Amino acid sequence: MSVAENLQRVRERIARTGRDPKEITIVAVTKGFGPDACREAIAAGLKILGENRVHEALTKIDEVEGAEWHLIGHLQTNKVRLVTGRFALIQSVDSIRLGELLARNNPRQQVLVEVNASREPQKSGVAPDDAVAAAKEIARLLDLQGFMTMGPAHGDPRAAFTEMSTLRTTAEQGLGRALPILSMGMSGDFEAALASGSTMLRLGQVLFGPRPA
Repeated sequence: MSVAENLQRVRERIARTGRDPKEITIVAVTKGFGPDACREAIAAGLKILGENRVHEALTKIDEVEGAEWHLIGHLQTNKVRLVTGRFALIQSVDSIRLGELLARNNPRQQVLVEVNASREPQKSGVAPDDAVAAAKEIARLLDLQGFMTMGPAHGDPRAAFTEMSTLRTTAEQGLGRALPILSMGMSGDFEAALASGSTMLRLGQVLFGPRPA
């Protein structure tokens, strides 16, 4: 099945949650897929492509035209200089220290604060209890657009997603301005994320099929 056909099915599922598909941003996660898959996604109308690994992303950015690129994977501090000016949005700012390093290179960089809402030790992200304070500090350094999180590896994700919605509201009140992006929801849990107010989905398998080995 083509990416265009899969995208249409995703939009139908979004509509069944009661959300307007036109108001939901879809990031097509192209990790593990080559430039041809990226171009197929762009042709289907998916203009935002998300990558987890910096070096894989940079290779595709140089080969594929017509996309807006987001970094959605963990960014190591020693790779900050590599990403400067290459990504429209860095979704995975998981510490104030990383925010400081990014700001030295490009204080206008748009970012999201990544929160470990599932509280799983194997995941990156600031602790939920620290998320609002981190957002305030990072907003002083960079162009903060909102928050990103992943649902739990197992079990019901709704509690984590609901907590993120509350954290965004609290952060907005503290900052005195809107944080328009709440990036949560992947191929296996995006309906639950939408029910909790997600504005941006990061979808890979549901669009492209199984990732190549």
